[in-house]
Amino acid sequence: MNEDRMDEVLLDSQSVHKSFGRTEALRGASLSVAAGEVVAVTGPSGSGKSTLLLCAAGVLRPESGRVTYAGQDLDELGEAERSRLRRRDFGLVLQFGQLVPEMSAVQNVALPLLLDRHDKASSFTAARGWLERLDALDLADARPGEMSGGESQRIAIARALVSGPRVIFADEPTGALDTVNSERVLQVLLEVSRETSASLVLVTHDNRVAAVADREVILRDGSNELRVGA
Repeated sequence: MNEDRMDEVLLDSQSVHKSFGRTEALRGASLSVAAGEVVAVTGPSGSGKSTLLLCAAGVLRPESGRVTYAGQDLDELGEAERSRLRRRDFGLVLQFGQLVPEMSAVQNVALPLLLDRHDKASSFTAARGWLERLDALDLADARPGEMSGGESQRIAIARALVSGPRVIFADEPTGALDTVNSERVLQVLLEVSRETSASLVLVTHDNRVAAVADREVILRDGSNELRVGA
């Protein structure tokens, strides 16, 4: 990673603290991501990786610290503005898919566009295009209860990409996938990042996934252990 590129920081989370009851999940963790950069967030289970991702994506509000996107402090935004940001600029892939159970795969993928008042026909066309790119078009009419965990994860990834996000957040995106589908999904995520200059934040335990990143941010006990340049 060229150091000059970090002058183009798009997403910046600094000294973030977040607790759940008496449990401190984050103890001053930081994560900066440049436009178009691929960053892997790694560390042992319970180190705060997923919590840091959710704070950076504006899903959780930290107790202290600062999260900014394109110079805007996320804590200054209301819930409606934060939701709009996640629909338009952020693509979020959570563990276990988090699909809407009553909707088919194509409806789930089209949902961010429909919520943002896009034309219904074009939204479903875009959704089917992403399903095809992820080798999941045959699942278009299936509901989440009819899918395997790996199939649900591919649908969730298609949903995260359909709006053309500037930042893609992926929490263990290959965790529920076999080797072939893991490689395919990772290839698509990297292709999208290169094609659109979208930043990609990957939370992972998989060394093969971390190896493709420009940079690795290691967490331990809720704080940064080390940053390793690629």
